[in-house]
Parts: sequence; C-alpha cells; structure tokens
Amino acid sequence: MAVKVLVVDDSGFFRRRVSEILSADSNIQVVGTATNGKEAIDQALALKPDVITMDYEMPMMDGITAVRHIMQRCPTPVLMFSSLTHEGARVTLDALDAGAVDFLPKNFEDISRNPEKVKQLLCEKILSISRSNRRVSAYSAPAPVAAPAPAPSSLGSYGSSAPARPAPAPAPMPARAHAAAPSSPAPKRKAYKLVAIGTSTGGPVALQRVLTQLPANFPAPIVLIQHMPAAFTKAFAERLDKLCRISVKEAEDGDILRPGLALLAPGGKQMMIDGRGAVKILPGDERLNYKPCVDITFGSAAKSYGDKVLAVVLTGMGADGREGARLLKQGGSSIWAQDEASCVIYGMPMAIVKAELADAVYGLDDIGKHLVEACI
Repeated sequence: MAVKVLVVDDSGFFRRRVSEILSADSNIQVVGTATNGKEAIDQALALKPDVITMDYEMPMMDGITAVRHIMQRCPTPVLMFSSLTHEGARVTLDALDAGAVDFLPKNFEDISRNPEKVKQLLCEKILSISRSNRRVSAYSAPAPVAAPAPAPSSLGSYGSSAPARPAPAPAPMPARAHAAAPSSPAPKRKAYKLVAIGTSTGGPVALQRVLTQLPANFPAPIVLIQHMPAAFTKAFAERLDKLCRISVKEAEDGDILRPGLALLAPGGKQMMIDGRGAVKILPGDERLNYKPCVDITFGSAAKSYGDKVLAVVLTGMGADGREGARLLKQGGSSIWAQDEASCVIYGMPMAIVKAELADAVYGLDDIGKHLVEACI
C-alpha cells in the first residue's frame, strides 16, 4: 500500500514541485495539500496521512505550532523543510522538539539543478519516516528527569568546580508503540577515557534527553556525532550547552578532550581523535555518505584509546556506526545500543544488535543514568 502524504507549504510552486516529485514514486500517494498550519491540522484530521511535509513560515499558523497540535490530536510523522541558516537551524530544532521526526533543507536551486538527486532523497526520507515510531495512539512527555546526585568526593578535581545548571524538562518523545524488550542489567563502573555517542534521525531530541541527565562533574570527555548539515551543528551545540549542566560546543580542529565537555562533530566534516586527546577536524570526503560519519570517529577512538571507550548508538536510519563499533569491540571497548521501542528510527541501533556488538541495550530514558553509573 502506498504511503499517504500531506504536503503543507504556503508557496504554490513548492507545493506543486514536492507533490510532483512524490507522486512520481509508485510507493507514495499525495492525498492532499495545505497552505498554512491551521489547514494542515484540519487536513491531517480528515485525511489521516502517513507522513506530513511541513514548512515553517506560513500565514495564520506557523509550522511549529501546527506540529504541536498535530502531535496532540493525531500523531503523525512530520518532515520539516528548513533554510540552511543559523535561524533556520534554530527553528528546525524547535520543530524537532515539538515532535517532527526529521528535516530537509529547503533549497529551490537544488530542486532545479539536481532534480533526480532531490527526488531520491525526498522519497527515501518519506518512506523511511513512514515506518517510524512517531505514529502512536498518544503523544506524551514524561515527567522531568531529576538531577543526578552530586558526585562522590573521590572524584577530586572533577568535583564541583563548575556551577550546576538547572535540570531542564526533557523534550517529548512518542509514547511506546509496543512493549519494550527486556532491558540489560545496569552497567559496572569502569575508568573510561572517552564516551562517544553516534546518532541520526531522532538524534537531536534523543541527545538532549541523554545529556541533560549528566552532572557538570561528569568525569569522562564526550564526543557527539549527529548527522546534520554544516549550518546546523553550531546552533545545535549552543542549544545543548544552554540545556545541559555539562558544557557542549561544536568541535574545532585542535580542541582537547576534557571531563565535563561534549564536543559535537561539525556538519559537513569528519571528526577524529588522536592518542593525546586532541580533536582533528577534516574536510568531508565526497565518497562518504555521512558528513560527519560515526564510523570514522568511532574508528579513530578505537585506535587511540583501546578498551577505554564507551560507545553509544542512538536512533537513526541506516547502519553508520556498526563498523566503527566493530573496531571498538575488537579493542575491548564497550558498546551500548538504544532499544527499538524508544527509537524514532530503529536502524543504526538495530545494525549494532544484529551484528552482536552490543554489550547492553537500554531504553532512551535509562541511558543517561547508566552513563552516570558506569563512569562515576
């Protein structure tokens, strides 16, 4: 059965082009269009589409407000279109917090210049997120996570040197579409030299939920690899830094890993780590699908830190991270995967589990507290 799509945009040109591109795929059916957020809500209730494409700037009601209403009244996977600017990034992150599953840059030039590439990417996104866990009977936000207890005095200089930041309420996630698989036991403590987290679709909200559970004195350096355009990662790092008690910044060449600091791989480039704890930022290789690529950062961590890495693979399409996790596993490091029930897209974690690389499988809301247990 074809995936039913509702296209929402106040631009007649963009509505027509998106509808034409999607309708050319026999697996997709455009069942309706809307010109503003209010129409989008009405059409979503009437047509019950499998996926909604949503613009942000529209008359009467903007896209973020529309997403919030849709998630409350008829939860549906939403693909946002966004501009490749800092403001566009901020707005897109707000939309993901509101419940959108994923986003694509809204670039009219690309549609004209590379129609086949745009068609392939858009259709792949639509088909993938139609199978996401975003469509559920209820869309609920759990209670705010309590602040982790202060670290014991044995941490010495990792104690309370940084001022505690307020614990924010976590961003909403979909209610479980099905019962969660039995969770792995709580981890044993180990002196990890690095925590490396890789993710893609659903990752911005997932990372927020994990990192807001960590105390300011978290003793291990952290690197984050999130599939994201170059224009977005700086805004995302700034957002995380405001929400978290640890510090978060977009990684720059020469940055030094240190406890309580999370470095986010810059979009469009590759991030590697050397044995001295320095970060190397390299140009994105056009032969690689992902820029940044989880496999590359994981692989460099395996070479530099041996068995002292704790790697976590969160929600996302595809299998990026599997081969890097294999190298880490061969060196004796630990690998965790997010469970299927709490993933927006169970692709990257599934690849880890199917390859029998996961030492533990945890629900999203358990990962942060287990990181604290494992490292402090």
